[in-house]
Parts: sequence; C-alpha cells; structure tokens
Amino acid sequence: MIPFINAPFDYLGRKIGTGGDELKLVFSFLLSYPLAGVLKRVPDARPEQKNLFILSISIFYLVGLFDLWDGLRTILISSIGAYAIAKFLRGSPYMPWVGFVFLMGHMSVSHIARLTASDKFDITGAQMVLVMKLSAFCWNVADGALQEEGLSDFQKDRRLVELPSLLDFAGYVFFFPSLLIGPAFDFAEYRRWLDTSMFEVPATIDPSKKPPTRRKRKIPRSGTPAMVKMVTGLVYVILFVKLSTWYSPEVLIGPDYMKHGFLQRVAILHMVGLTARLKYYGVWTLTEGSCILAGLGYNGIDMATGKVKWDRLMNINPWGVELAQNTRAYLENWNINTSNWLRNYVYLRVTPRGKKPGFRASLATFTTSAFWHGFYPGYYLSFVLASFIQTVAKNFRRCLRPFFLDPKTQQPLPTKKYYDAFSLIATQLTFSYVAAPFLLLTFSGSLLAWSRLYFYAVVGTAVSTAFFASPVKQHLKKTLEKRAAKAGVVTPGNDAKGKRPVEHLQRIASTDSLGGGMPVLGLSQDPQRELDEALSEIRAEMEARRALGIPAPSSSVISDKKKI
Repeated sequence: MIPFINAPFDYLGRKIGTGGDELKLVFSFLLSYPLAGVLKRVPDARPEQKNLFILSISIFYLVGLFDLWDGLRTILISSIGAYAIAKFLRGSPYMPWVGFVFLMGHMSVSHIARLTASDKFDITGAQMVLVMKLSAFCWNVADGALQEEGLSDFQKDRRLVELPSLLDFAGYVFFFPSLLIGPAFDFAEYRRWLDTSMFEVPATIDPSKKPPTRRKRKIPRSGTPAMVKMVTGLVYVILFVKLSTWYSPEVLIGPDYMKHGFLQRVAILHMVGLTARLKYYGVWTLTEGSCILAGLGYNGIDMATGKVKWDRLMNINPWGVELAQNTRAYLENWNINTSNWLRNYVYLRVTPRGKKPGFRASLATFTTSAFWHGFYPGYYLSFVLASFIQTVAKNFRRCLRPFFLDPKTQQPLPTKKYYDAFSLIATQLTFSYVAAPFLLLTFSGSLLAWSRLYFYAVVGTAVSTAFFASPVKQHLKKTLEKRAAKAGVVTPGNDAKGKRPVEHLQRIASTDSLGGGMPVLGLSQDPQRELDEALSEIRAEMEARRALGIPAPSSSVISDKKKI
C-alpha cells in the first residue's frame, strides 16, 4: 500500500459516517474515468500497450490502494488455473466442467473465509465477477473446438478457435474499469474492443449517420453518455450515504423497531431495501460509465437514427426495478449480467443438445446461483421464498390479469389501472420482505425480522398457492374462456380443435412479459412444474432400466405424485 493513503479516506469517512474502504472503492471508480480516457487514447494499432496500461492500473488498485496482496494472489490462482485447464484439456468435452468446478471451488474457499472475516474490504466481489468471466472463457474455448453447424448463434459469436496470448488474457482478466465489482463480459467482446473490430460500421448505415470519432480513431466519442452515468451513479451513492444513517439493515432487528405500528414497520422495511439497492445502483452505474468511456460499452448503432448504443455492459435498470409490477420484471432488471451468465453458461449448458431444458437445468442453475452468492443462511432463505413467489405471481398474471384486458384486442380496460397499482405495491412490498435476509445474512436475524412483520409474505404466498391449487383456478380459466368466446376469440377451451388463431397468440405473447421458463438469477420459475418434470424423468429412467434388464432400486421413490 502507498504510505499514508488511508489517512484522507479515514478522516472523510469519520466526517460523513462511513468506512474508509467504501470511500476508497468509490474513489477508484471515479479515478477510472480519467484513466479510461487515457486508455481510449492509446493508439488503436498498439493493443499490447493497452494491455500493459490495464495491468499497471489494476495492480495499483489492488496493492497500492487496498493493500490486497492476498486478493492479487487469488485472482492469479483463478486466472492461471482457468487458462491452464483451457490449454491442456482443450480437446476434452469435460474441460469446461473441470474449469467450472475449479473456479467455483476456489471461490467457495473465499466465501467460507468471508464468513469469519471482519468487515474489511476483501476480494470476494471481484472474484465473483472473475468466476463469470473465466467460466465463460472455458466454454468459449470449448465451443471453438466444435463444428459451427451444431452451435447456436450466441456460441458462434463468442467461440474462441485459438487460445489468446497471455498478455491479451491478462488484460481481459484485469480490465480495471470493471475489476472490482464488474460488469462481466466475454473474451470475444474484449478482443473485438482491443483490435477495434467492434467499431466497424456496417455498410448499410448512411455515411451521414456514422458516429463521430476523434482523428483516425475508430472508437466513437463516448464522453457524454459516460458523464451521464457518472453523475447518475454519484447521485445514487450520495442518497445511499444519507439514507443509510436512518435505514441500515440493523434497524429491522433493533429494539426501537417494534415501537412502530405494523404499516409503519412495513414502510421502514421498504426503505431499508431501497437504501441497500441505492448502493448497487450507484456502484454499478459508475463502473458502467467508465467502461463506456473506454469504449467497451459500445453496442452498435441504431439502424433508424444512426445513434450509438452504449448499453452492452448495462448491469442494472433502476427504474425497471422500482416500477416492476411482477417478479420477473423485477429480477430481469436486477444484476442483468449475472442472469445472462447463468442462462448462457449454466442453464443451457447442462441441457443435452436437441432437448428442452427441464428440471435438471433449473436445479443446476439454482444451485450455481446460490453457491455463487455465498454461504450466508440469509441468501438461501431469500432464494427459496422468491422461487415460490414467482410461481404465485405467474398464476395471478395468467388467471386474473386477463380480466382487466379486452378479450379481443388485449388492450387495457379502464379498470386495468387498479390492477397495475395493486401489482406494483404487492411486488415491491413482497420483494422488500424477501430481500431482508439477503441484507441481514444470519438465520436468527432473518427470522426475527420476518416474525416482526408477522411473516406476511410467507403467509401471503402460502394462501395464494392454496388458492390456485383449489378448484377456483379452473373456474377462473373457464370464465376467461367463456368471456373470450363471447367476444369471438378462439381459445383451446372453446375451440374443438384446441387451437388459437396465430394473431391472437401473438397478441398474448406481446403482452405477457413472463413468457418462458428460463430462470432469472437462478430462481425457479415454477417449482410444481419442475417437480412434475423431475418425476417424469425418473420414471423414464426406470423404464429404460427395465427395458435393458437392469434391476430397479428397491425404494418407493417413484410413487405416484399424489402420494408425495
């Protein structure tokens, strides 16, 4: 560490009531802006200079600013290990799995150490981002050894036919604007940024609409969008610092909390959650801005307007979270890059080629997401409850929301505003409750906070689950079918052939943002459906064993679903 570097941060931290390490973290994000501006000005023809500059700044952050020698060692172990696995096991179909297990195992060691460590800033957050980048790297190398014909468009775009040089790989690992908390990205994106092929303008773009660049540089000007992100991120951080003096998670288990009435306690709970989210809004927006300034946030050109899109590395959509009216919208706007990683490198990878993802894929994704976050009990309480809440929310949307839409045009009825208001309040207050253990971390503290609110989200989820498991659900469906038939709309319930007109299906698809069973952040979309799929898979396995003459296990696990 640079001598005396702690003194100004500790002094300012005491003045405003926050820790010195937190201030150093924000300082590093702000310092990344002028440094990203310098990085952008390194000649396009000198990628090795870009890599060396990136390495020098990241080492300064880790060692000179935070004194994280052990953190530097951790990053080196993970990155060297992943590169070696990709190099020496490249021809093996097990290579990406070996890399994944190695990276997750190494990170788990850090998570376990964190359970007993002090509140001092550590490398765990950076390592979580690194796991996403390096596990994706292993899969990209594995895809590069396969024929293109059997790959998806995404795999073709990210595959690595040849291993990168160690210097390029080191630049990818230590990319300083996103080193400490992300955002994550794939090596193919970094390589296209490094050689500037990312910025090649399609011939279909009108030359008058091409984005302006400086001199002969290919990277478009990005100062304005980057500064907007910086200012916005600072506003979030300032709000967090101010509100955290009143709404820290400890308030929920403090002695004064129960002096308030129930509704006021719910309001305080929501403010605690909002305050915690402001921290993430701030730091993720700040790091995204410096990535934009460096040019890596570039995401092509809008074909209609010719304006550059800078949302490649967007990790958070605050307004999408705060105004979400259902669980999927809430989660899809939160930690976006982690959801993308889980989808592209876990959920779709554990599914055999040519088959539809099912229970195994969902279970693997849920388990990976849980282990990736860490081992605090509060995480698992939040994850499990959120999975069941998603199922309840889906039932509400499918069985009740259509009553507020015109059955023929699917346009909102005048009463839809009441449904929207109820959905917004219910979603926000439910997730404030779900997030409490994620903030408190401990099992006892989480249960205490939940009990002080009379377990309202748990009870509401249980009652709603029972409601939709009753004959009422079928009654609602039949009522909707009659309503549709009266409006002249064909549905499976009122059409003898069990078909819907294509245009009606398209309207439904366009108005239902919950579509599909793809897990978001690893959370199960429908635990009951996935249980059914698991039982079906087990029965199919047992039948296959009988057909081959293999004795079945002597257990009654494969009982009828009604007996379970």
